[in-house]
Amino acid sequence: MRDAGGQTKIRGSGYEAWLGYPRQQFGGSTASDLEYYGALYIVEENETLQAAAQEYRRGMASMLGIAVANAAEPGGACVAIGTFQGGNERIQNVFDEQTIRAVGPEGYAIRKSRENHCIAVGASSPIGVLYGVFHLLRLAKTSTGNEAFDEVVNPANKLRMINHWDNFDGSIERGYAGHSFFYKHNRFLDNPQRLRDYARMMSSVGINAIAVNNVNVHEQETLFISPAYLPDISNIADIFRVYGIRLYLSVNFASPLQGGELGTADPLDPEVRSWWRGKAAGIYAAIPDFGGFVVKADSENRPGPFTYGRDHADGANMLAEALEPFGGLVIWRCFVYNCKQDWRDRKTDRARAAYDHFKPLDGRFHTNVILQIKNGPMDFQVREPVSPLFGALQQTNQVIEFQIAQEYTGQQRHVCYLVPQWKEVLEFNTYAKGEEDAPVKHVVDGSIWNNRYSGVAAVSNVGDDLNWTGHLLAQANLYGYGRLAWNPELSAECIAEEWARLTFGSDPAVLDTVTRILLDSWSIYESYTAPLGVGWMINPDHHYGPNVDGYEYSPWGTYHFADNRGMGVDRTVRSGTGYSAQYMGPNAERYESLEDCPDELLLFFHHVPYTHVLHSGKTVIQHIYDTHFEGAERAAELLASWQTLQGRMEEGLYLQVEERLLEQAEHAKEWRDKINTYFYRKSGIEDQQQRTIY
Repeated sequence: MRDAGGQTKIRGSGYEAWLGYPRQQFGGSTASDLEYYGALYIVEENETLQAAAQEYRRGMASMLGIAVANAAEPGGACVAIGTFQGGNERIQNVFDEQTIRAVGPEGYAIRKSRENHCIAVGASSPIGVLYGVFHLLRLAKTSTGNEAFDEVVNPANKLRMINHWDNFDGSIERGYAGHSFFYKHNRFLDNPQRLRDYARMMSSVGINAIAVNNVNVHEQETLFISPAYLPDISNIADIFRVYGIRLYLSVNFASPLQGGELGTADPLDPEVRSWWRGKAAGIYAAIPDFGGFVVKADSENRPGPFTYGRDHADGANMLAEALEPFGGLVIWRCFVYNCKQDWRDRKTDRARAAYDHFKPLDGRFHTNVILQIKNGPMDFQVREPVSPLFGALQQTNQVIEFQIAQEYTGQQRHVCYLVPQWKEVLEFNTYAKGEEDAPVKHVVDGSIWNNRYSGVAAVSNVGDDLNWTGHLLAQANLYGYGRLAWNPELSAECIAEEWARLTFGSDPAVLDTVTRILLDSWSIYESYTAPLGVGWMINPDHHYGPNVDGYEYSPWGTYHFADNRGMGVDRTVRSGTGYSAQYMGPNAERYESLEDCPDELLLFFHHVPYTHVLHSGKTVIQHIYDTHFEGAERAAELLASWQTLQGRMEEGLYLQVEERLLEQAEHAKEWRDKINTYFYRKSGIEDQQQRTIY
């Protein structure tokens, strides 16, 4: 069997991801419990509800070998799905008014009613029903038995977004899983089945918004908002719509100039404003539920309002006015810094840039503008502090931006489960409300400042590889992002075990090994790459492999300032760039203090001698030596752990992960040797354990 892109779907390829629903044995369940699953009662014809019914039938056929029948009799045992006002008497009989009022626009309720002989999935909207069906299947797969279901579930975040960095030529910037499945050779691909399967995957974890092109908009993609391309964009939106996903486009701020239609892109120019209003009207004529624009401006050579002496609020508000009549949003990225700065100047600090640019503009953005803020002040490093913008902006809609694509965390050639990192960020207390707890998760869900729009966005890690993510285990990041965006209270452990069970089945040995590999992987990757919060020790341009002084915007070692005496970046108010003052309350005090700064961020905030003693009792240089030796050893142990699973899963799944872990084990040694050698030669200090350093 082939997918729409012509690839063979072979058993064990990973194409079905967590929607493969491996065969399940329900220990302890009675025959009457399972009887519910054999019949489906649905009365509404809505396309999304029919997709929910199809998903339910597919899941039950795979998990239980059941060919689900249509429930012919209203009183027979069944699963009933539908909206509360959709005329399904089983739904109406099961759910009371209190439950119905508790369900939000995208939420759902699940209840098993023995009195009504059914498991009911009800919602106020068709997409809520679809989310509920996906959750019922997840419960059926991950439960040890079919306990009584009775819950109301609503998403914590309104916007749960994926940003694709796909280019019209078919390449993907920071893409580590093949090429685009949207485009190839500057044309739209005709692969509706692949797009539908992708939409199913995203909907199953609650994603409700997808931007389908790169934020670095090239000349050809600038035309996506023109009549020539809107029919093709609309076809993608039609597929997404069934699964509750609104389509967004990244736009070039200088679009009025690109085709020579106008001589300026000044956001305060009346002709420019009129031009954008016309483009918005054309887009919504083709795609009535179009989500809006994603914009990267005045950063890394992208055009923006600075050219005309305007600021980010001027630029974003101009676009917001064009979209406002149609309910559209402007998502304006805060990843803004001058990449042409003189990095030899120790007062120059890229970490300060987002706060310095956007904090003064708080309260000036229109209500349909959302600022998209990276989780850290730099660029998706394996370890960096939380962006100080969270909590600092009290009058501005905002979403947090994560990177599912492992640009600086192994590029999906190394396993690096990122959910623990994201959990740390979301739980970080900003102290925005003084002594009252104000974690990032409540800043971005809008509850602290009562924002109209809020949520989570992330850079996609998928491509046209048959298993979607290149490294099979990288699917756990995609799955985990969606689950965490829906419910930030879920633990990294719960999500890892859930994904492993859905993907590989219920073999305890497999579940234990896979979850352990995932949960250990972030600390392992950090240990052989980035010591104590420095980061950036990576090859220019492609960002893969060790190169201590190699980052493209830092030929002078700005990101670690290592010399023969010590290393680290002084970001204190006392003697450095002053970045630590961007934080509030105890956070500012802790980062400013050499004694109190957490070890894992020490070199991000302080320049210290190699002999500086950490809280762990080790010196900085010995920590570097030890962690890099240990990291390489632990990477080899990942491989050894995986190899115990041979024969316990489909061979195709086993082999593709083994291949990646073999490469990682070897590459970790290269990291170990290059980093340790560099700092041995810089410091001249021997390893206390007398291990070989070249």
